[in-house]
Amino acid sequence: MILSLDQLNEARTATDAPLYADLAGDAEVSFEFFPPKTAKMEEVLWDAVQTLAPLAPRFVSVTYGAGGSTRERTHATVTRIQRETPLSAAAHLTCVEASRGEIDEIADEYWAAGVRHIVALRGDPPVAGEAFRPHPDGYASAADLVAGLRARHPFDISVAAYPEAHPEAASLAHDIDNLKRKLDAGASRAITQFFFAPETFFRFRDAAAAAGIDQEIVPGILPVSNVAQTRKFAGMCGAEIPSWMDRLFEGLDDQPAARQLVAATIAAEMCRRLYAGGVRHFHFYTLNRAELSFAICHLLGLRARPVAKAAAA
Repeated sequence: MILSLDQLNEARTATDAPLYADLAGDAEVSFEFFPPKTAKMEEVLWDAVQTLAPLAPRFVSVTYGAGGSTRERTHATVTRIQRETPLSAAAHLTCVEASRGEIDEIADEYWAAGVRHIVALRGDPPVAGEAFRPHPDGYASAADLVAGLRARHPFDISVAAYPEAHPEAASLAHDIDNLKRKLDAGASRAITQFFFAPETFFRFRDAAAAAGIDQEIVPGILPVSNVAQTRKFAGMCGAEIPSWMDRLFEGLDDQPAARQLVAATIAAEMCRRLYAGGVRHFHFYTLNRAELSFAICHLLGLRARPVAKAAAA
């Protein structure tokens, strides 16, 4: 990657000065949530949404379970955010176990509810370890889904990218080719799966550019406070967890506050290095908790702004 003079100066500042001194506050962020299963989980989610809303995210997204298992809950969460907050809500949508007609119907419902942003994904099979099999009357791939959505309504569409390659990909080059197909089908940007080394993102960004991709690629950031849970997530998406991360969390099983501080430090340092490399949009996988993401955004120079209060449910 060839850095501009401004980026070189920024990188020098990042190493010569206090890490977060005098950041311009020009970073933009977005946040991902998952649909709650219980009333208590809904309360936790809504607290997180309201805590992070004053940071004025570009959008917030809500995940969609394997095989469409959270279809109703995803729809309810997305439409509530869209209806009761000033935030732009993005709905995840997958190809798994649904016909084109069913997916088109969901897309129409989102459009009618004022949702203009879709995160279009192939999706994981409902049974872990099984191979993906397209529905006989469904969309066969994420690129196919993107094209179908764009033909249906002028959605703003995000797609997934894998800096360390999708586990099913023959190679990183094949995976980047697949990403280009999704973007060429009409997606506006790619959001990466999480990673733990800035160089991983920069190498991927350079490889994508070399393949002719000029759309925005947004790094996905997962603040880690539970290494075991993160290892499970990493196994599903092909991300490598460095051994030093395990060592940093050793002895903290019964120290939740210390785990939070360590987690925030690790993620914030990576974001600062990404910022020094020119990144200005970060997508946080919040796991429906606000504290870590809010703290990192604050370190990046973002400040909470007053927002309109959510209407009563």
